[in-house]
Amino acid sequence: METAKSQARNHHYIRLFSFSFFMGMGIIVPYFPLYFEAQGYSKVEIGLLQSVGPLAGMISNMLWGIISDRYQTIKKVLMLVIFGEMIMLLLLMNASHFFVMFACVLFFFFFHNPVISLTDSLTMLSVKGTKTSYASIRIWGSLGFAISALITGMVLARVGMDQTITILTVVISISFLLTFTLKDRKGSSKKMEFSGLFQLLRSPLFIWFFVLILLISISHRTTDNYLTLYLKELGASEDLIGWSPMISALSEIPMFLLLSKFGHKFRELPLLAIAGFAYVLRHMLTALLDHPVQIILVQSMHSITFGIFLVTAIRYLSVLIPDEYRATGQAMFTVVWVGMAGMISALLGGWIYNLSSGRVLFLSASALAFVTAIGFIILHVFTMRQSVDRGHHDHSVH
Repeated sequence: METAKSQARNHHYIRLFSFSFFMGMGIIVPYFPLYFEAQGYSKVEIGLLQSVGPLAGMISNMLWGIISDRYQTIKKVLMLVIFGEMIMLLLLMNASHFFVMFACVLFFFFFHNPVISLTDSLTMLSVKGTKTSYASIRIWGSLGFAISALITGMVLARVGMDQTITILTVVISISFLLTFTLKDRKGSSKKMEFSGLFQLLRSPLFIWFFVLILLISISHRTTDNYLTLYLKELGASEDLIGWSPMISALSEIPMFLLLSKFGHKFRELPLLAIAGFAYVLRHMLTALLDHPVQIILVQSMHSITFGIFLVTAIRYLSVLIPDEYRATGQAMFTVVWVGMAGMISALLGGWIYNLSSGRVLFLSASALAFVTAIGFIILHVFTMRQSVDRGHHDHSVH
């Protein structure tokens, strides 16, 4: 049995690792599109480069998630994929031709994307049975993202966008060193069986939940992929652009704290519907406002959009998925909201942006969020009716 002191120390190291890893995300999300633009690529080429990461993630999340569950280790897999990231960044520094850049970005994200789901799995298993919540650890990721996004913007405004990869390499090297401090976790004493996994995948509730997660994530990823380019088009400097992801990330923290304390009092699907309606408003305001500062202030709505979405979806996932499939289930969730959604959003978004404008792109994202919010309400009504019917059936049997 782990002592309370040992648990506290382990949670402290996970917070540090989360802070460091999300510092890297604070460079990748806002500045990769600007880095590609600085290399002279068009909106369609940037869309392709932005979509290749999620495409790689769709394969690698499942691959590394299954390896982690099969060999009952999260820590060793984390060390391996972060080391792979570092190697790919060194190659990316010297990539000049588009196809070489494409290949380097593909393999970088092959190693990068699984870190999110593996870290979530490690966190969920580490806090299980303790007084620490997932949200109280995840806020350190938000802090890391916020600080990194702002400072990187200021640094890049002075040294030039070309130094993006160098800064990212330093940050990811720190994350790699921090993996040595983490305590490994096993999902369950039960061995993972593929037959049980396939049975889970066939469940209608599981399928519909993931369809709605995909749709709301496509809407969300529009901001990740194209907001910085849209702000630059409206005349914002790198310094100013850095405030946007910082405000977004900091706004998550109060929501994570609130949900860690009171979230269990509310049903998950209605909460996800509220997040959907908040996305409708956020994207609509982004599209209709003209001044970059106003649009940046709107990003504080990230608190009630992504803040509610992430914690609530992961909470619902822990109800849907048994422990022996934890890393695989978490990987599937990441495949959908980071991989599939990121790829569709990048390709479709790049096409819409190129064909019309950033304004039309964000209005489209708003419409998609509305469809999703209604979908969560319908799914909630359906599950409530099912539980009532099951209750009647059990009562009649007795």
